Amino acid sequence: MADTSILGLFSNVDTAVVGADKLKEAGFEDFEVLTGSPYPEGAFGEKPVKHKLFVFPLIGAVCGFTVGMLLTAGTQMAYPMVTGGKPILSLPPMAIITYEGTMLGAVLFTIIGVIFESRLPRPRLGLYDRRITEGFIGLMVTSSEQRIGRAEQALKDAKATEIKSSARAGA
Repeated sequence: MADTSILGLFSNVDTAVVGADKLKEAGFEDFEVLTGSPYPEGAFGEKPVKHKLFVFPLIGAVCGFTVGMLLTAGTQMAYPMVTGGKPILSLPPMAIITYEGTMLGAVLFTIIGVIFESRLPRPRLGLYDRRITEGFIGLMVTSSEQRIGRAEQALKDAKATEIKSSARAGA
């Protein structure tokens, strides 16, 4: 089944908020706000985005800790240096290497998480207009072809500057 995307362009924030309200009245709770200016999440009444970014550093820290422990313990066990009856596994050097491994894993996985949560790379950008970077605000709705007419009418009722549409195969 093919989904159609529709993009309504608004010249200012007030009309964009009216457009978002009209979309909600028409039964479209899931729409995307495209803007070149930073606005707080929920300023247009869109659904808050739930992200799992906090999981990536935790997984990275656990992986880094594990690699650090295995590296130091494995090295000391593979090449034992018995010196004056001291234990083979020395904790102070292990702690330093393990700490560095934990931090490195957390940082690398955070970078991977940011890229993943930002949905990058995006091979197909989808429906977009250059005027969004010049100050216009876009409200994009993706829905089935049967329901997209209601979204278009809601954007017209909100006095959108321009309405663009494109069909794309399954989403």
